[in-house]
Amino acid sequence: MILGAGTLAQATFSALSVGLPALGPALRSHYALSLGETGVVLGAVGIGMLFTLLPWGLLADRLRERYVIALGLSIAGLALIGAGRTHSYGPLVALLFAAGAFGAAVNAASGRAVMGWFPLRERGLALGVRQTAIPIGGATAAAGLPWLASAGGTRLAFLVLGCSCIGGATVALTFIRESPSTESELDDLRQPMRDPRAWLLGLGAGSFLTAQIAITGFVVLFLHVHRGVSAHAAALLLAGINVLGIGARIASGRWSDRIQARLAPIRLIGIYLAFATALVAALTDAPLGILIPALVVAGVLSMAWNGLAVVAAAETAGGGRVGAAIGFQQTLLGIFVAASPPAFAAVATGSWRLAFALSALGPVVGVLALRAVPEPRSIGRRPEMSAIPPAAR
Repeated sequence: MILGAGTLAQATFSALSVGLPALGPALRSHYALSLGETGVVLGAVGIGMLFTLLPWGLLADRLRERYVIALGLSIAGLALIGAGRTHSYGPLVALLFAAGAFGAAVNAASGRAVMGWFPLRERGLALGVRQTAIPIGGATAAAGLPWLASAGGTRLAFLVLGCSCIGGATVALTFIRESPSTESELDDLRQPMRDPRAWLLGLGAGSFLTAQIAITGFVVLFLHVHRGVSAHAAALLLAGINVLGIGARIASGRWSDRIQARLAPIRLIGIYLAFATALVAALTDAPLGILIPALVVAGVLSMAWNGLAVVAAAETAGGGRVGAAIGFQQTLLGIFVAASPPAFAAVATGSWRLAFALSALGPVVGVLALRAVPEPRSIGRRPEMSAIPPAAR
């Protein structure tokens, strides 16, 4: 129940944070935006998250997770409803920034809730399932937002996104309960920020996002603007990538549990992701029959590692600092989430090929950084040493 409620709550916000690019063509048309301005709009949610992920994580360590999630998602939903009533670039960016800042509450709090209910030997799979919320939300939004925009404009699309977040808040408040973990004592919550491993893990994993955002954040605009594919067809491709990403996250989490390692699978995924993104750059002007499979492979790989990074951050921190550790890692990732869309759009204005090629360098840097991070010590503990009491397993 906790896993399902946390996943659903996260999915309602992910429909915005991941699915918003499906509205890219409609937003560009409705607000008369340049490609660079569109990149800022698509990055506004991530910029808002950047400033609040850590505070929300710290708050989740001190308060019950369900209250943190409910408060953040409710205000984010109201901001999105307001965004639908805007008529100019500035107010739209401001309200999307606010939606990201408050909606970020669900990231650390739902991850903390799930971590507390599963023993070590199952956390990779559990967090993999929880992280499927991101492609689930993204797939749903990619499939539905263009149709909503066609039927009722961007106002209707934002109204549905806002009501979805409010619904996620209600689910979290109703079903999420305090975990039975004995690791609830609040020790030094600042410790993750003082740990070099946490910095390397966050920045290394964050570097993967240059490729993920290039593919999932701009595939609709790229295919529509550069290759002449209809906005609806391009959005359906994005939805398909997200659907396959669901399976990739579950599979990588299960794989991690079986081999009792978190970082080794992330590094291997990063190597393949760099090659796949570079291939997309090489095939930018190739026939669609060749280009689209390359986009799908790169997009799915770009989504496969996220759950493992969250588990690694939480297990590295340990103790009562899970929310702080996840919030800190998500803040570092948020730097890339905020900076990548405007940077990619600025380069893509001159050359889509160069933009994809530069994005492929991110996973290379990430793999090199993660090589300096040891596996979390807790990963070697025997299953019976789990912090979860036997009666609660």
